[in-house]
Amino acid sequence: MSPPDRIGAVLYAKDVARVSAFYLQTLGLSVAHEEADHVVLESPVLQLVVLQIPEPLASQIVVTSPPERRTDTAIKLSFVVPGIEAIRSLVQRLGGELNPAESIWAYRGFRHCDGHDPEGNVVQFREHAG
Repeated sequence: MSPPDRIGAVLYAKDVARVSAFYLQTLGLSVAHEEADHVVLESPVLQLVVLQIPEPLASQIVVTSPPERRTDTAIKLSFVVPGIEAIRSLVQRLGGELNPAESIWAYRGFRHCDGHDPEGNVVQFREHAG
């Protein structure tokens, strides 16, 4: 039997364990496979692979505390969650941050809020409006 079709994304990380824990918990995913250099997270509709940034590139990347947002990238991942405010404290506890509640905007049946993960990768969480 072949595996189900899923939307997929690969996210490179300096700290695979920390970044995969962030997405595992904020998105309610499960671990499908795990090795030293990557973790495969899944839901029925999504497969997210968190992959170790190869050396020597990883040694050139400094992740500050709190992390500085990496806004100079062409991609922003966007995920539907049950509620933005319901995950706000979880995001912060896992090393990320969401923009303030007053910056949430509505578009095409969803409310959207940008933020970043523990390494500063920009991510958007959205919830169904209404």
